[in-house]
Amino acid sequence: MIENKEISSLFHLIDDPDDDVYSTVSDKIISFGKAIIPNLENLWENTPDGNLQERIELLIHRVHFRDLCDDFKHWKSGHANLLDGALLVAKYHYPDLQTTPIVQELEKIRRNIWLELNNYLTPMEQVNVLTSILYNYYKLKGVEFAYDNPDDYLINKVVEGKKGNAVSKGILYLALCELVDIPVKAINIPKQFILAYVDPQYDFLNPVGHTSEKINFYIDPINGQMYSHKDVENYFKRINVPQTASYFRQLSNKRIIQFLLEELSKCFDNDRNRYKMEELLQLAKLLSE
Repeated sequence: MIENKEISSLFHLIDDPDDDVYSTVSDKIISFGKAIIPNLENLWENTPDGNLQERIELLIHRVHFRDLCDDFKHWKSGHANLLDGALLVAKYHYPDLQTTPIVQELEKIRRNIWLELNNYLTPMEQVNVLTSILYNYYKLKGVEFAYDNPDDYLINKVVEGKKGNAVSKGILYLALCELVDIPVKAINIPKQFILAYVDPQYDFLNPVGHTSEKINFYIDPINGQMYSHKDVENYFKRINVPQTASYFRQLSNKRIIQFLLEELSKCFDNDRNRYKMEELLQLAKLLSE
């Protein structure tokens, strides 16, 4: 813990009823960064006042959020690895998350997939290997989109609890494909989070012809089911949306994580947690800047 008179003075003003005083004090406390968290936790443990405890909890949250904003800035300006981005999103809800066990578990799954792959497998056979190990051997289950359980969106909970929705499971699926060099990408089909096995020689940045022509087949990350071009064509007819090339373009890792943040924010669309919704949307916007 940091020990100095300034921090002691600031802590004495945390319960000040004047909003301007509290705002100034909280901003100053947050400026200390993560080093101040043990002091705040110690203060919380020795505070019987429930209202004051809530203020301390919010201060700890704001310290974590400030650091998370910096982490996202570094992530988007670097390689923007999909798994790293998903783990940062998980850290919003679980700031003390230890990522090493998650990475180690994915490495175990990767190794099991890799042992079953060989150069003679067709694209469908490659995907069947991954799907079988993930859904049959590891018993990964899917849940429908809902906004009452934030854990459904977080990759640490998908790995630990072996269940998630289309986005969180899709991100896990994509991360594993990247680790074993299977060219599966997320695409922009409306009202769905769908993956596609693409021609590894196709240049999405400089496309020639309709992008769907370079897609071999589609994958639903909820259950690993594969779909044909005809299936997708019928889907577009059913929702009465024209089948344009933009829907078949690869989503960047930044856009996938941005979408994850936007969807997760909807879990906090209530008066008590509105600030969390706004913070998650702030992080999503940060990835567009």
